[in-house]
Formats: sequence, C-alpha cells, structure tokens
Amino acid sequence: MTLSVADAIRSRRTIRHYRPDPIAEAALASLLALAVEAPTSWNLQDRSIVVVADAEGRARLTRATGGQPQPQEAPVVLVFVAEPQAWREDRADVYDQASRNGAWSDEFIAGFSAESTEFQEGLEKLGLLREYAVKDAMIAASFLMLAATELGLATSPMNGWDEAQVKQAIGIGDRDDLAIALLVSVGHPAE
Repeated sequence: MTLSVADAIRSRRTIRHYRPDPIAEAALASLLALAVEAPTSWNLQDRSIVVVADAEGRARLTRATGGQPQPQEAPVVLVFVAEPQAWREDRADVYDQASRNGAWSDEFIAGFSAESTEFQEGLEKLGLLREYAVKDAMIAASFLMLAATELGLATSPMNGWDEAQVKQAIGIGDRDDLAIALLVSVGHPAE
C-alpha cells in the first residue's frame, strides 16, 4: 500500500534503534534520487548526500555524535553536506536541461543567471551563504525522511555532533568550503 504524503507526514516518527537488516540497494537508490529532487534556492543544487554504510564509517560517526545509538545500529547514515560556494560553479547543465525541456527560454535563463548571481553576492556580503546552503540540504533531508516512511523504513534526523569530526569521518576534513547540515540514520525500526 502506498502512503499519501499526508499519511507519511502523520505517521513518520523519529526512530533511534534499528534492526541490523540491510537496506535493499534499490530502496536506497530510490531514497537518494527522491532527495535530490527537492527544490533548492535558485536551483543551485547546493547540497550533497554522503552514504555511510560500512561499520568503520559508522563507528567514526558514532564518535562524532558523542556515542549516539543511531550510527551504531542503523545500517546506513546519510550525511547531508551543504555547499555554500555552489553558486560559483558553472550551471550550464541546469540551463541546458531546462531549455531542452521547454521550461525556460533563453531570455529567462539570461535574466535568471544574472539575478541569482546578484542575490548570492548579496548573501556573501551578509555572511549568509552557509545558512542558505544548509536550508537547502535540510529540505532534501525532509524529502528523504518522508520517502523512507513510504518504503516502511525508519529515520532519525540527528543533531548533537561535532562538525569537524563528521567532516573527518566522511573524508572532507580539509574542506572549509563545505558545511555539515544534518545526519539522518536510515533502517528498519527496532522500536
């Protein structure tokens, strides 16, 4: 039975304890695909999702979270990474796809590109680039948690972690240009 979005919202609960059963590859791929469909400010796609499924990686995340049970028990922990500098990257692929799909005209693309750059420069002056990228990552995490509910999987959005340790755990410890937005454990509920 497929849940409606309203039913997924009403029935989703934060689960902190998981059975060790693995998540099917197809289910994980579906969750990730749906998460990246989430909207982003100015269509920047300024977030990434790092999948941590191996025991060593989850042990590092357990240490980074001060010993929380979710990384120890869940078969997968997803780390949502905010990319505050994504606006500086070439977005020709986004514009080309929008043009090919008939969604955006060349005139719209030119105006959109100029206006989004101006907006991001304004955020940078105010020191708000990180905040905007984190918000976009949080939207993707919300989409993922609802999609997991539809698939009968449990999730837990996690706070209370050391950003430097999380970055080290996923191999981006040297990336000051990236920020950790959220950790989400995913698995089959044990509670």
